[in-house]
Amino acid sequence: MGKAQPPPPGQTLLFLLLSLGVICNAGNGFGMISPIFSIAAQELLRELDALDAENRITSHGRAMATFGAHPRLAHMMLRARSAAACALAALLGERITRDTDLRTQLETFAADRNPNGPLARARDQAKLWRRALDIKDAAVDTNEAGGLTALAYPDRIAKRRGPGSFRLANGRGATLPETDPLAAQDYLAIATLDGAGANAKIHQAAPLTLTDIEDLFAAHIETREVIEWSSRDRAVIAREEERLYALILAERPLKKPNPAKTAAAILTGIRELGLRTLPWTDDLETLRARSAFVRKLEPEAGWPDLSDEALTASLEHWLQPFLGNITRANDFPRIDLSSALHALFDWEKKKRLDTLAPTHIAVPSGSHIQIDYSTDTPILAVRLQEMFGLADTPAIGNNNVPLTLHLLSPARRPVQVTRDLKSFWKNGYPDVKRDLKGRYPKHHWPDDPWTATPHRPAARRTRTAG
Repeated sequence: MGKAQPPPPGQTLLFLLLSLGVICNAGNGFGMISPIFSIAAQELLRELDALDAENRITSHGRAMATFGAHPRLAHMMLRARSAAACALAALLGERITRDTDLRTQLETFAADRNPNGPLARARDQAKLWRRALDIKDAAVDTNEAGGLTALAYPDRIAKRRGPGSFRLANGRGATLPETDPLAAQDYLAIATLDGAGANAKIHQAAPLTLTDIEDLFAAHIETREVIEWSSRDRAVIAREEERLYALILAERPLKKPNPAKTAAAILTGIRELGLRTLPWTDDLETLRARSAFVRKLEPEAGWPDLSDEALTASLEHWLQPFLGNITRANDFPRIDLSSALHALFDWEKKKRLDTLAPTHIAVPSGSHIQIDYSTDTPILAVRLQEMFGLADTPAIGNNNVPLTLHLLSPARRPVQVTRDLKSFWKNGYPDVKRDLKGRYPKHHWPDDPWTATPHRPAARRTRTAG
């Protein structure tokens, strides 16, 4: 058998793709290439060194295209240039399956001399390929089976992930019966399998060692730094991996992970766990509510949006600079969340926020009462007696937003809710006074609340041991 005639210039890649079965010959020329198959085929041809990183044909690829064999088998024979490679290519080309272990099949091939037996044609084909490669020694070394199969099927190099279960370099999974001797091997090179996903069945394979993989695929093994959030550990995992395509050959902890990548991984964790995992305080919740109030009051003023949606979407902007050396969810309480949120307000905004939406407001008694911004209309909960002498409802937002007054009894129980204090003094107070005067006779209940002196509750005395 002589060498196949080389394809016309510019059609070498198409010839290889046709050999892989991803192009249909459409009569007068090459048919349409499915984009998905084309991408997958080009990836495989890069793994077979037929294409370079820019998908340009290599000299090795041209040799494969003119060798007269399937690209996988051509690559294996051109790289190995051994009698075992030619024998294995002939066996795989004839699709002769007598045993899962390709070493056993090679032994049978090497021992068979029957001119009319099922291996006769494979033996003749192997001889032609040895001649094409100028291989003088016809002896077959069965120990080459794993490495040779890996050369032909780099995407099917497999690492054991459990009893009889393997992960392939292409990201898929495959299985063997646990009773099969190959099931205990750490690495396999798989020639044929069927099925898809995690349960493809292995039909032909050979054992392989990590040293074999490192020797044969040194140019394809990548060292990567992986810094990612682990949902299981609730922490950032930083490791260095040696990978052959999708297969992790080795991994070790990363001593000095990149700070920016670590921070990005932490933000992934925060998004996964939710903002509630951050160290919120009552004061920070109030800040968020005040910000929402002024955003509604002045929608065009560019106030920071502290809603869950906005904060989650912009973690990189406002929180990342304050993460420090945080690496796990248990460290979240150490995040300076207060500084991170306050940094969203420049000096002018902080000053105006205090003017438009103060945290506290002074009442006639002299007390400074905290305003509750958690509802659509801010609330001031204050004892009724502290408001004597005040005619108008206190207001915020440049005096444009009256507070909702929750007027309380001496026991701090609500007795009236109003946004019109003047109307309350005139219409509601007489009935409230009558009721409370009977329940709290020691407290002052004037007939004229407009001019009465407000009363501030006395501070509780602290008992000391005597």
